Amino acid sequence: MGMVHIEEKISQIRQELSLKVEACTTVKQLEEIQASFLGKKGCIPELLGELKMASLEEKRLIGPMINALRQDAENLMASQKEKLIAIQEAKAQALLHNFDVTLNVEKKHSGHMHPFSHVIEEIENIFISMGYEIWDGPEAETEFYNFTALNVPKDHPARDMQDTFWTDRTNMLLRTHTSTIQVHSMQQKKLPIAGVATGRVFRNEAVDASHDFMFMQCEGMLIDKQVTVSHLLGTAQTFLKALFEKDSLDIRIRPGFFPFVEPGFEIDMRCVFCKNGCSVCKKSTWVEVFPGGMIHPNVLRSCGINPDEYSGFAFGFGLTRLAMLKYGIDDIRHIYGGSVKFLEQF
Repeated sequence: MGMVHIEEKISQIRQELSLKVEACTTVKQLEEIQASFLGKKGCIPELLGELKMASLEEKRLIGPMINALRQDAENLMASQKEKLIAIQEAKAQALLHNFDVTLNVEKKHSGHMHPFSHVIEEIENIFISMGYEIWDGPEAETEFYNFTALNVPKDHPARDMQDTFWTDRTNMLLRTHTSTIQVHSMQQKKLPIAGVATGRVFRNEAVDASHDFMFMQCEGMLIDKQVTVSHLLGTAQTFLKALFEKDSLDIRIRPGFFPFVEPGFEIDMRCVFCKNGCSVCKKSTWVEVFPGGMIHPNVLRSCGINPDEYSGFAFGFGLTRLAMLKYGIDDIRHIYGGSVKFLEQF
């Protein structure tokens, strides 16, 4: 290996290294250049390998030249790395200072309120405007609160397994109506009282377009001195007009039997889905919406209220049915199906 040859090679490496480092724009590219020049298989270590075949005099002259090349290469790359890092940091700072808050972002799905949430809020607001309180109570109840206190006799068919979900605890069941909350209120609150309660109820029924084993109900009650049927009918009419946002409704009132009221009434309204009958109205063109009546004296007595001094009315309606009527939902299974496409309508 001659001196002239090694000097030419060192000069070529310096020139090539300088051009590549100067053109480098990222730290990753610089690391690749460093590996090709200073790595184990790089061109500078290869020069040192060639010294093994040189004479002692050549090693004395060539060795320092190669070491100087290696040192210069390391210094050049370190300097370029500092520059590139500084440039990257400056760009990052510039992005922060000049961030465009109006830039379009990828559209994301947003949540929607369930129709029950809408209708519960509206129902509660209507009754609050009429001076009612909002009540709540447990979904698992005793036989006393669900049946006995509401004047439902021991042999009533509603106590059978066909209608009720009984638990493995004695006399405990999933409430079949929210009337249980009224019993708690009559026992605990000072008269006069007026309140409504919404919540889930459970009945052992087959599922179809208008029935489910779990559905939402709303119960209301008012107890005071000299309360009459006219107060109940006026309350029902005011509520339905406000809920359906109509000055007049096609409704009818007919007698009805419920163990906990006497007399009892059924208030129906025209079906919003048909003119000649459908599965929702059971081909009758009428839909029951507001059953109720005057609280039975036995119910008042069971809660420690003197029926000779106080009277009151109670009503209970299927909140699920009202939601279907208000929003034009023709199948109860849509409400519980969890379809995002269905919920996006609300």
